[in-house]
Amino acid sequence: MVAGRVVRFDGVRGYGFIAPQDGEEDVFLHVNDLRIPEHYLHPGLAVEFDVEEGDRGLKATSVRLADGADGKPHNPAAPVVAAAPPARQADGDDSLCDVLAADEYLQEVTEVLLTAAPSLTGEQILQVRGGLLQFGKNHGWAEG
Repeated sequence: MVAGRVVRFDGVRGYGFIAPQDGEEDVFLHVNDLRIPEHYLHPGLAVEFDVEEGDRGLKATSVRLADGADGKPHNPAAPVVAAAPPARQADGDDSLCDVLAADEYLQEVTEVLLTAAPSLTGEQILQVRGGLLQFGKNHGWAEG
């Protein structure tokens, strides 16, 4: 088994690439060679896989989550999907921007924090959420 991290994965086309931990050349990844649900895949996800010679070079097979120090598979974080910026009118009016209620905003922020930094403590999450809520209110993204 080879350890590495997902570099990118295109769910529409069903393929992507993994960077082996040993620094070797990126390895092709096809959806048919996954042993984990496709929705787990996101850049940076730690995986283990076998390498075979494919028609066009090296290809990953039997792709699964990498084991952590405790011997259990790492919990995959859901991908963080950046939303497209709101459309602006020529005069700079943001009238098409959605404004969230404070509790909705905090829920979204919490999900992003848990996904992006799963090792944060509850206290750290609460501190960051508070700061981001005030930031969101200052920018008109959250109200309440």
